[in-house]
Amino acid sequence: MAEVYKNFIDGEWVESSSGETYENRNPANWDEVIGIFQRSTKEDVNAAIEAAQRAYKKWRLVPAPKRAEIIFKAAQMIVERKEELAKDMTREMGKILPETRGDVQEAIDMSFFIAGEGRRLYGFTTPSELPLKFQMSIRIPMGVAAIITPWNFPMAIPSWKIIPALVAGNTVVFKPATDTPLSAYNFVKILEEAGVPKGVINFVTGSGGVVGEALISHPYVKIISFTGSSEVGKHIGSKGASLFKKVSLEMGGKNAQIVMDDANLELAVDGATWGGFGTTGQRCTATSRVIVHKKVYKQFLDMFVERAKALKVGNGLDPSTDVGPLINEAQMNKVLSYIEIGKQEGAKLLLGGFRLTGGDYDKGWFVAPTIFADVDPDMRIAQEEIFGPVVSVIPADSLEHAIEIANNSKYGLSSSIYTNDVKNAFIAIRDIYTGITYVNAPTIGAEVHLPFGGVNQTGNGHREGGHTVIDIFTEWKSVYIDFSSRLQRAQIDTDKIVKVEE
Repeated sequence: MAEVYKNFIDGEWVESSSGETYENRNPANWDEVIGIFQRSTKEDVNAAIEAAQRAYKKWRLVPAPKRAEIIFKAAQMIVERKEELAKDMTREMGKILPETRGDVQEAIDMSFFIAGEGRRLYGFTTPSELPLKFQMSIRIPMGVAAIITPWNFPMAIPSWKIIPALVAGNTVVFKPATDTPLSAYNFVKILEEAGVPKGVINFVTGSGGVVGEALISHPYVKIISFTGSSEVGKHIGSKGASLFKKVSLEMGGKNAQIVMDDANLELAVDGATWGGFGTTGQRCTATSRVIVHKKVYKQFLDMFVERAKALKVGNGLDPSTDVGPLINEAQMNKVLSYIEIGKQEGAKLLLGGFRLTGGDYDKGWFVAPTIFADVDPDMRIAQEEIFGPVVSVIPADSLEHAIEIANNSKYGLSSSIYTNDVKNAFIAIRDIYTGITYVNAPTIGAEVHLPFGGVNQTGNGHREGGHTVIDIFTEWKSVYIDFSSRLQRAQIDTDKIVKVEE
């Protein structure tokens, strides 16, 4: 009998008011039920938000270094439980154990890094134009933060949002993806055990249509931080703007890796293989386009196909597996439909292009690593986010042509270039219009201490990771302290000579 997991509201683990639940199943073995989770209602969400609002009144007054000490403790607990957390994540999400260990490690890194901000949260001071006057800027928390996260990084991405929200002095209501609630539960349970006070972190599972809508609409919610599809993000952005909420959106990508004629091709193939098929292509930063200089185009393709053909697809708990399943049947069918679109558009299918069947494959959602060649930059498979193990290879005449193709996208998250010419590298850094650019590395691999995010329809200008994430979860306040004992008018009295008494 699978374990039943509850919501966490106001410091208590409670069932949904609906009395309804749903199953969390293993995408590599659909017969295995990982756990039973609450199918929550608007009433559950309201209870969580009201608890967070009450808790905020006290939590914001806890000194930031003390808030951060709790996060340090939580980070250490995650370190101690890393392996069991990774195995749970592989069972519910499907990606291979080395990757889920990396996902957990990212939560560790983010927690330690942002906990350090508890003794910073820097503002700044400037000289006044008037005498006997001091001025500075400080950060202040905002209130209740609604955190809505996807299934592909079910511990890392929540950490990017929840940890800075808490250290900054906000309280949180967290809605995880319906496909990966166990990893989210594990994360919240550790925060509870680390000593986060009741009501400061709340956890509500259920559908986006019910839980998500109730979260983004509630008047007590001041911040919405969302990672997911551009379609949902557009709706949240519009709704949040109409209610004057701060909204941070991290959405899709159609990331390009450029391979120049002077590149180390072995290294470039390594990058395309890892970037294209790591996490089964289910990353917003996945390398879904590879743009190759025509002088090395055929050589690169031959090497890339050979390398990808050797990848073993299977259960992520098997140490010999390179590529796990897709998250669910709907995502598998979406990927297969795009493969058919690619064929119809006239792209050349060099590898894969089908669902894997037989034996254990029949119990999961497995698609063979797929490579299309001779892809036109305007084809749908080169323009639309597939979110699966499908890579489009596109020939280019020159660096300028390659950059033009790379920029031909409604997205703008990540990019990379493989070259041994420093001039090519710096031109690419300057001219590719994305939030992230790698040189001689794939389009995946961001670290927590640099800003993460993109341009165009990838996001709305905010950056997670690094010190910039604090901007999402705080407001700036400017403070002026006049100790002249007289009325001083900025911009008006500045031309007067004011004698400063000794």
